[in-house]
Amino acid sequence: MSEATAVETSVVTAALLVIGDEILSGRTKDKNIGYIAEYLTAIGIDLTEVRVVADNEASIIEALNALRGRYTYVFTTGGIGPTHDDITADSVAKAFGVAIHEDPRAIACLLERMKPEDLNEARRRMARIPDGAELVANPVSKAPGFWIGNVIVMAGVPAIMQAMLDEVAPKLATGRVMLSETIRAECKEGDVAGPLRAIAERYPDVIIGSYPFNDETGFKTNLVVRSRDAARLAVAAEAVRDMLATLDVARP
Repeated sequence: MSEATAVETSVVTAALLVIGDEILSGRTKDKNIGYIAEYLTAIGIDLTEVRVVADNEASIIEALNALRGRYTYVFTTGGIGPTHDDITADSVAKAFGVAIHEDPRAIACLLERMKPEDLNEARRRMARIPDGAELVANPVSKAPGFWIGNVIVMAGVPAIMQAMLDEVAPKLATGRVMLSETIRAECKEGDVAGPLRAIAERYPDVIIGSYPFNDETGFKTNLVVRSRDAARLAVAAEAVRDMLATLDVARP
């Protein structure tokens, strides 16, 4: 792992691989995707793709190999606990073609929280780390994640994942932060779609999106303008405001 680097002339990208049968069954509602997306955006990393896969070795390996060759970083959540279906570490090792062993550093981390006699076979599974990986500290429950190549493996429990993300963030390369401005339109999305498309065509280097919502007075739309260039953002946002000022639609 290297120290944090600002990459001002390039875009730093990431993917998230969410691992777990419980997510796909609906038993557990994922609380990590939105948090990670917001966190990475704030430090200058674009979360570009999210995949959810079952606790299946072949599926994890296939997804991981596809993603790690496409993005600057791949973050994974889930599957590094003590039970038989926690197979993320083994799957990552196979994806990288390396062995996996009980890591003395990870054992030491676990012993910070429990007595040696409590470190049973199941708990020792959490100390199995692929060869060549660096540990990702876990200040919450001590069982570490790990970082190998461009893949950062974290826990699925939100509080632990968030602590791990804080640990790795200073070591991540980052690009220019994506700036955004939200403009509320007092009309339906269909009313603004045509004029908004014309503005998007005038400013192809700016990302413009529309997001409908409903409040006590009816359907409205949030128009979000995004750019890494503050000047271009300001110009495009002003064009959106001007368009809304002259838009002739029926009001509720």
